[in-house]
Amino acid sequence: MVVSGCTEQTMKYLSLLSQQFPNQQAVFTEIINLQAILNLPKGTEHFMSDVHGEYEAFMHILNNCSGVVREHVDLIFEDMGAQERADLCTLIYYPHEKIELVRSEHKDSPTWYKTMLDQLITVARKLSSRYTRSKVRKAIPHDYAYIIDELLHTHPDENNYRVRYHERIIDSILETDSTEDFICSLAELIKRLAVDHIHLVGDIFDRGGGASKIMDRLERCHAQRLDVQWGNHDLLWMGAAAGEPACVVTVLRNNLRYGNYEILENDYGISLRGLVAFADRTYKPGEAISPLIKAINVLLFKLEGQIIARHPEFDMEGRLLLDKMDLEAGTVELEDGTWPLVTRDFPTVDAAHPYELTCEEREIVDKLVAEFRASDHLRRHVNLLYSNGSMYLASNGNLLFHGCVPMNEDGTFSAMNCMGTWKSGRDYLDFCDSIARRAWRDGDQEALDWMWYLWIGFKSPASGRLVKTFERAYIEDKSTWSEPMDPYFTLTREEGPCDAIMREFGLYAGGHIINGHTPVKTVQGEQPIRANGKLLVIDGGFCSAYHPATGIAGYTLISSSRGMRIKAHEAFKSVEEAITRNADIQSETTSFEPHEQRIMVSDTDTGDVIRGQISDLRQLLDAYRSGLIAEHRAE
Repeated sequence: MVVSGCTEQTMKYLSLLSQQFPNQQAVFTEIINLQAILNLPKGTEHFMSDVHGEYEAFMHILNNCSGVVREHVDLIFEDMGAQERADLCTLIYYPHEKIELVRSEHKDSPTWYKTMLDQLITVARKLSSRYTRSKVRKAIPHDYAYIIDELLHTHPDENNYRVRYHERIIDSILETDSTEDFICSLAELIKRLAVDHIHLVGDIFDRGGGASKIMDRLERCHAQRLDVQWGNHDLLWMGAAAGEPACVVTVLRNNLRYGNYEILENDYGISLRGLVAFADRTYKPGEAISPLIKAINVLLFKLEGQIIARHPEFDMEGRLLLDKMDLEAGTVELEDGTWPLVTRDFPTVDAAHPYELTCEEREIVDKLVAEFRASDHLRRHVNLLYSNGSMYLASNGNLLFHGCVPMNEDGTFSAMNCMGTWKSGRDYLDFCDSIARRAWRDGDQEALDWMWYLWIGFKSPASGRLVKTFERAYIEDKSTWSEPMDPYFTLTREEGPCDAIMREFGLYAGGHIINGHTPVKTVQGEQPIRANGKLLVIDGGFCSAYHPATGIAGYTLISSSRGMRIKAHEAFKSVEEAITRNADIQSETTSFEPHEQRIMVSDTDTGDVIRGQISDLRQLLDAYRSGLIAEHRAE
């Protein structure tokens, strides 16, 4: 049915829209507001990757916004001494801790508090000028929202009434002993305004022990300020939380090898007592591999073998090595020869049925799976990964993903058998996203098996590596440890393959591929900016184990209305050093693609959305004017 050129569906939509904007005046006001937003500077985007559980380093990068806060403080207070500016920055990063230090040094005078409040308000006011009042109000911490809103918009008038009003508010804050809380609220607001959107390009979990604390902190981010592109370590934990046994055992193995008992037992309530007791009574002590790791290794290789047997399309038969062992000789047969094992202690491996779990092993695995699935804390964190995450994201002309888009040596996209249908390129990543969500939603065996493949498979877009877990565990000769990478990682050092990937995802060649996954080895001359700026590798290098190989603590990326900046960071010392000595992370900035004319909201994806909203509102306005929809006057 069509009414005066409008379809029935359009009329239904406009009728719903009219409930929000009930008359022409409301429509006029919203169009004016949206047009104004289009002409504001683009918000700053902060890109991080490969956090790997390093909570303190992550929090410092989050607090200083990869140096953005310091840049603003230096610009606003250019006539202030360097020490005073450093003190102010540290107060913004760690307000509670800095105030406690000042108090312990007996420097917390009313004059100091008043000076700090004035400086913080000045910084917040300057940063808030880039946003609408509505957006700023949403960013203000709730407890002091009204007062902060008043202070941000206080300007001198003819008789200075507003200035005196401002001063009286400050005096009242000092008199009511609410100064510390108020300073903390202002510091939080400044950090929210300094960065408009946070992109985490994968691998929050494993290696460091603070992933749970990081996820707790991310839960406090406004949903519209955060997105996550799943890394293989994130997908591993997602699979474990969904109840995939091989993922569960791999999570245990990864974290026990790095000594992270606390995240398992204290943060997520995963008891290891049964597993430890089984390992101690089953495996021999006194060898290079502990009984506990021996037990976990065998559980893992048995469970992986079962998945590989169910899925010949994964093409991972070469990883079936339990049946290639000769325990009398103490060797294993690989494709390139026979190699000695570091242990012959495999009491639960039946040569006739090497990939079958014993009854006791099955009981242990079932119990561990049940505990992972029952952990409310873990479930909440995984829900956040699903609600704010995806395999990839196209944002403001850039393409974000953690690992790779699997490719062949000739630069074409590598095809994968996805449950009977061959997929490649964007279609394949869309399938991976869908199957990951199905694993969490439905928990069926096939979807769960795919979660394990996404963690470790050679053609997984989150991995892209031929992982040699068995060789690294049981063969001393490191020549067997080499893990070939997907051709993507060498091909994308040139512009052509990068352009092909951008086209595959419907993006223009002028954008950038942004990913992490592979630490940038600066000591070997590697650079994060590749293919003439078309590929940006921002592996954060937060994991301290990487620092000798990388030479630095990795990279982050800032994209503002002035252009893009890669930040190369030195290693973070400690929170104590940051507070007592203002020891900020030292960063080297590489600016590229600077813009003489600032990038505005109208130039972004948000601008496209707003223009669509304006178009809809103009249709509603026409419907009001023509009488198709009746106006509702304000009471």
